[in-house]
Amino acid sequence: MELALSIALIALGSALTFLVVLQGRNAGLQSNDASSIYKTKRGLEKTIFQLTIVLGVLFLIVAVIASLPIFGTTATPAAGLMLW
Repeated sequence: MELALSIALIALGSALTFLVVLQGRNAGLQSNDASSIYKTKRGLEKTIFQLTIVLGVLFLIVAVIASLPIFGTTATPAAGLMLW
């Protein structure tokens, strides 16, 4: 189960990063006049925006689930302090 959560986090993080970078490229290709600052998202731009939000929420949910104490960790948090 831990392996599946780790793989899901990597896949969601990669997809989320890709979509955010893709949105940044789309913003740079638009015209720079003042009227284009606040414009309605349509078509593919809207779909990418909505998919970014969905993946962000899924990433958050999976990250919270993965951090629950029911999935035991092998390392203790204070292991580095024992060397002092």
